Amino acid sequence: MSLNAQLQPAAADTLRRWHQLLAAQQLSQLPELLHPQAVFRSPMAFKPYAGAPLVTLILDTVSRVFVGFVYQRELASADGLSVVLEFSAKVGDRELKGIDLIRFDEQGRIVEFEVMIRPMSGLQALGEEMARRLAPLLAAKPA
Repeated sequence: MSLNAQLQPAAADTLRRWHQLLAAQQLSQLPELLHPQAVFRSPMAFKPYAGAPLVTLILDTVSRVFVGFVYQRELASADGLSVVLEFSAKVGDRELKGIDLIRFDEQGRIVEFEVMIRPMSGLQALGEEMARRLAPLLAAKPA
């Protein structure tokens, strides 16, 4: 089920490019899709991560952690500036389901990317692997 046609044109174009980058597993162009002050809301952290470079780092890392990642459904908001993407993937031997809540600005840039995941065992496996991969990279970043 896709209601992508309800997105505003700039947001729909960004979403199309997001899908292309993921399919190619090449997120080097992701910063072009993000507002400089984009925010990422993790299912594991209480505090959001802010700024396009950090959002890019997180999304690039998680795209390498997930195995068999597939989006099943897209649901657009009435104003055409937000989309909910339902997905499934594996982390190690754990299967998980989740949603990406993406909000765009009028220019189609991603301003907020929030993730929700279930079941808890899948979320825990993801959190452990993300921490293992990101800890050295985040420690090297200036405050």
